[in-house]
Amino acid sequence: VSLLLMSPEVTVYRFSFTASSLRPEMLTLIAQIWLRTSCWDQTKQEVLENNVLQCRSAASAVRLERELRQRLQSLTENQIQLFEESNLDDRLALAWLAAVKHSSFLFEFSSEVLRRKIDTHDLVLRVSDYEHFIEEKSAEHPELVELTDTTTRKIHTVMIRMLREIRILFPGEDLGLIQPPLLPHYVREAICLDHTKWLAAFLIPEFEVEISRVH
Repeated sequence: VSLLLMSPEVTVYRFSFTASSLRPEMLTLIAQIWLRTSCWDQTKQEVLENNVLQCRSAASAVRLERELRQRLQSLTENQIQLFEESNLDDRLALAWLAAVKHSSFLFEFSSEVLRRKIDTHDLVLRVSDYEHFIEEKSAEHPELVELTDTTTRKIHTVMIRMLREIRILFPGEDLGLIQPPLLPHYVREAICLDHTKWLAAFLIPEFEVEISRVH
């Protein structure tokens, strides 16, 4: 594992991302309200009172709003601003950035497992890759062992859906074929101004991440 990706403290994995896939259009709506109000409490209130996310029940609205807002809150102000100014491809990249910044589970799977497979020219994502990752991480993340079968399946399903949405994973053998996604120039710039380590979630090779750090 690269020193760049190692943390002095192991953070507890969050699995709240199962509440939603990337949803760039919904993140944009929430971002626009926050950019107008500069207040997360007011943003939350407006989203829920006006049913901005078009949920069928109050409970699902609360759950979805919380997850998407917390993803946005992990971004810098500059990155949030890009939601309002960008096209769909940029917003998809920003939505993935928000997801991996909010969930270290997603970040570590993409930056370690997927990037390693790209580096070794093994482009097929297999069920065994996912199972090995879970087994490998269980020692330092006991929360993985405590998951129910239903939650475990949901985590796997939503993560695969996200990888397809961001165009990292394409239909093919086993779980699919891996390909580095398009990273729009302005999003890459916004990531580098924050921390270059997040480039790894877009499967950018270590030497390129290091070059970005220098510059």
